[in-house]
Amino acid sequence: MATRVLVLLGTKKGAFILETDPDRRSWELRGPYCETWPMNHVIGDPATGAIYGAGGNEWFGPAVWRSTDLGATWSHSSAGLAYAAGEEPIKSVWSLAPGKGALYAGVQPAGLFRSDDAGETWRHLSGLRDHPTRPEWQAGGAGLILHSLVRDPGDDRKLWVAISAAGVFHSADGGETWEPRNRGTRADFNPEDQRYPEFGQCVHCLVMAPGMPDRLYQQNHCGMYRSDDGARTWQSIEAGLPSSFGFPAAAHPRDPGTLYLLPLNGDSAGRYVPDGKAAVWRTRDGGATWQDQRDGLPQKNVFFGVLRQAMATDPLDKAGVYFGTSTGAVYASRDEGDSWQCVAEHLPTVLSVETMVVEA
Repeated sequence: MATRVLVLLGTKKGAFILETDPDRRSWELRGPYCETWPMNHVIGDPATGAIYGAGGNEWFGPAVWRSTDLGATWSHSSAGLAYAAGEEPIKSVWSLAPGKGALYAGVQPAGLFRSDDAGETWRHLSGLRDHPTRPEWQAGGAGLILHSLVRDPGDDRKLWVAISAAGVFHSADGGETWEPRNRGTRADFNPEDQRYPEFGQCVHCLVMAPGMPDRLYQQNHCGMYRSDDGARTWQSIEAGLPSSFGFPAAAHPRDPGTLYLLPLNGDSAGRYVPDGKAAVWRTRDGGATWQDQRDGLPQKNVFFGVLRQAMATDPLDKAGVYFGTSTGAVYASRDEGDSWQCVAEHLPTVLSVETMVVEA
């Protein structure tokens, strides 16, 4: 058996898989898979070795794809991925997260589903959409989407979700009941006296620090934040960054103080990398300070963006870091962000990047 590192890509035209050995110098690209459906999020379940893809749109409808042979063959199901008759239909599945014997799916319009049979059938966890704030949720630029799904690895009943543009919500009972957790995050698009509402913030990405389930990082439309109390309160950590606006964030696999960001130049200035020069920004101290990592990244006439789920790390030592761009390129670092190489290009727009290490 040989150890293989898989980088799982969701794109506007199907799923792709980049594969390499632990040295991570030479890469093989496979795909497109999933009949070139738009694939918003492709993940691996380390407990089972299965690969899942969240996909669909208003033409195809929603579905979750599954491969049990590392991408050689795929099946998909939408059984149960529907709201009650008369409600707005589900357009697409946007995010996936494996639990203990379960699989969770976030959809558009925002809601949460759970499967207990590896994605064959789904049931709606209605508590989130039944929250009293639901009639006031507003759609972000991509629609009213549940794009971030975070679970406590030690307590499967504890879940956090992020919705554009409704904010962060937490459940302590497996999704039956929920509370908004947005204290300290801004909503600059609101009137001045409503800049810190209970809910309604436009969250772009939510990730958990390794080994510290109460430490969460949030890239917001209006700033970068850290919480050390399970999202009950948030503090700004955007000082030192070139912009308060961006989409993706990726946590280090072992160090809770290390985080990676790829800021963009602003919500109304083009949404590309600042000054047309690509850089990944890294903190080693929980956001107190930031350093720009540019070695190997293009530094002239760069106008790509990187979307909310298009950055990830792998668990190797040293950790690998990866991101995919709106122009269809994938960049990889094998040394925790110190240096970079382009490992794929000319793909469709990359919507998500995740990793899985397997024995194959």
